[in-house]
Order: sequence, then C-alpha cells, then structure tokens
Amino acid sequence: MSNKLKSADIQLIQRIIPHRYPFLLVDKVIEINSLESATGIKNVTFNEPYFQGHFPGVPIMPGVTIIEALAQTSAVMVGVSLDLADKNLLIYFMGIDNCKFRRKVGPGDTLELRVSVLRGKIGSKVWKFSGTASVAGEIAAEAEFTAMMELPLGV
Repeated sequence: MSNKLKSADIQLIQRIIPHRYPFLLVDKVIEINSLESATGIKNVTFNEPYFQGHFPGVPIMPGVTIIEALAQTSAVMVGVSLDLADKNLLIYFMGIDNCKFRRKVGPGDTLELRVSVLRGKIGSKVWKFSGTASVAGEIAAEAEFTAMMELPLGV
C-alpha cells in the first residue's frame, strides 16, 4: 500500500462494493489518498428513481441518499487501498452522527463527496468516517458515520 494518489472508475467501483442500480450512488472516485481521504463524484440526473416521488414537480435528492453516497465513497477508498476488488466486500451502516443538511441537491448538480477516516486500520471491521458533500463549492450535507466492513467467510 503506497501513499500515491489513486482513483476508481465505475468498473472498479462495482468490483469493490456490492451496490447496483438504483442504489449505486457514486460515479467515480477521483482521488484516493491511501486510508486517509478520498473524493468521489455523483452526477445527479433527472432519471434518478427517487425523483418520481421526492418531490413531483420539485425534484430534490433525499438527504439519506447523499449520506449513502458519502458512505459508498468511503467503502471504495478502503477497498482500493486494501486491494479488495473482486472479494465481495460487505458494508453495513452502524451509525450516523452530527448530520446536517445545508443545501438542496437536484438534477444537473454534481456532488463532490469528500471523506476521511476518523478511525479504522488494516484488519479492522469497524470504521468511522467524516464526510462532506458539496455542489459548486457549497456544502450540501455533512456527517460522521460508522460502518462495518467484512469479507465473506473463506475470503
């Protein structure tokens, strides 16, 4: 594991985390700084399934999906850093703290998802992260979140 900055395109993301349409919420991770920090991108389009009901005529990305996008970016960071592609990594939310929503997110917005490790190391199952989601430099959401990451038995 080197400190060289890395990235992940959608093909690598799908080899690391189990999420698929309509719940794969990160399009690419443009910068991964080992097990320290990462920056992901989510291009928000009108075709997102949640816009049908949230809200008709005034499409707003649900806050929980923004936090999920931050968590997925964190899982990709760990997966790339620990070379977990094709290992069937499983990820479970354990908690969300200090969550705040500051701006609406809608079709046409590009979410920049910045995450950093607060607690976790090689061999850990439980990790804690902080994350900020921004649109054009304006914070849309921020939170600290805890997740358990594990590989299936025998891997």
